[in-house]
Amino acid sequence: MSFIPVPANSDFSFQNLPYGVFSTADNPRCRIGVAIGDQILDLSVILSLFQGPLMSKNQGVFEQPTLNAFMALGFEAWKETRATLKSLLSATDSTLRDDVSLRSRAFVHQSAATMHLPAEIGDYTDFYSSRDHATNVGIMFRGKENALMPNWLRLPVGYHGRASSVMVSGTPLRRPSGQMRPDQTKPPVFGPSKQLDIELEMAFFVGGGNTLGEPIPIEKAHQHIFGMVLMNDWSARDIQAWEYVPLGPFLGKNFGTTISPWVVPMEALLPFAVPNALQDPEPLPYLQHTDPYTFNINLFVSVKGQGMAESAVICKSNFKHMYWTMKQQLAHHTVNGCNLRPGDLLASGTISGPDPESFGSMLELSWRGSKTIDLGGGETRTFLLDGDEVTITGHCEGEGYRVGFGSCSGTVLPARQH
Repeated sequence: MSFIPVPANSDFSFQNLPYGVFSTADNPRCRIGVAIGDQILDLSVILSLFQGPLMSKNQGVFEQPTLNAFMALGFEAWKETRATLKSLLSATDSTLRDDVSLRSRAFVHQSAATMHLPAEIGDYTDFYSSRDHATNVGIMFRGKENALMPNWLRLPVGYHGRASSVMVSGTPLRRPSGQMRPDQTKPPVFGPSKQLDIELEMAFFVGGGNTLGEPIPIEKAHQHIFGMVLMNDWSARDIQAWEYVPLGPFLGKNFGTTISPWVVPMEALLPFAVPNALQDPEPLPYLQHTDPYTFNINLFVSVKGQGMAESAVICKSNFKHMYWTMKQQLAHHTVNGCNLRPGDLLASGTISGPDPESFGSMLELSWRGSKTIDLGGGETRTFLLDGDEVTITGHCEGEGYRVGFGSCSGTVLPARQH
């Protein structure tokens, strides 16, 4: 237990302690904090309290405006830092609890904070690791017989996205314009996307990195996975459908990706690990691992239109539905010698489960626009309208506590006039 009171339904329990970057009106400098209950512990104020053998020499990372330098210190430094935080925040440690002056400087109410991107993201990779999602999309575009491409069950399919357009939760999203070909008998047209969609995803930040030419073996992959965030990888389906052959996603994807601001460390998620998906055919040796590294994370997507009093949940899914694990994604990404750097972001791809309510995109929920999604009160959607606010939430449920991610939200703005 912590001396900071935490309600049972709070995402930010003593068992969680996620990292984020925040600022306040009276101190606009971006700084690193840890969420607990409705508070943020400002690590720049207490950096001298990190006295372990690794962090005593690296206290300066907590004065940085991003998490990159801390991520770069590696696995053992993260473990040591978390142990120190657990001790300092525990009900039995007097260091923070009884120092009124230090507490007043070290804690900020979350409502007084502005959250920022937790890291400088040098590169962003989006995978395609949900079998249910890949099958659904394959059926729509190629039919049941060719739903999964021949490589899908052999390797974690992915592509490199655009890091510059990754946004923190709460940032509005401008509807993109581009080329589309709605009528296959006519030439393409240009205009605002009419099939703006969401993608329910999660992503992890890379820490530690690797040298160019040196793969990360799957046995050590966990040492390079710092923590996880929620993600909405907005998609313009009509732009994407016209452009993606033969090289894959481009303007239909790179206009915006939203992530939640709090990075939940993997150590907080390990108690919620569940057995990995049964993989048949068996992957090649460099992708094999037997320890469970997928997680029971409940995920929800809601939409609130401009005229709606309350948001409507359109998707209830779970991260445990993923076919390829984060370890496999990381090992595959580097097996050719590709170098990853601290702060790189690797995303899961759309998370869909086997049931229609667990489909993680409107493309699936409306089955390519052939049926409507009921939002209640007479409101329906096939794809997003201007003014729609999309919110993704997620949490693991422990006994009397949660390990949650906060929210990942964004509101659709009208397209710019061309």
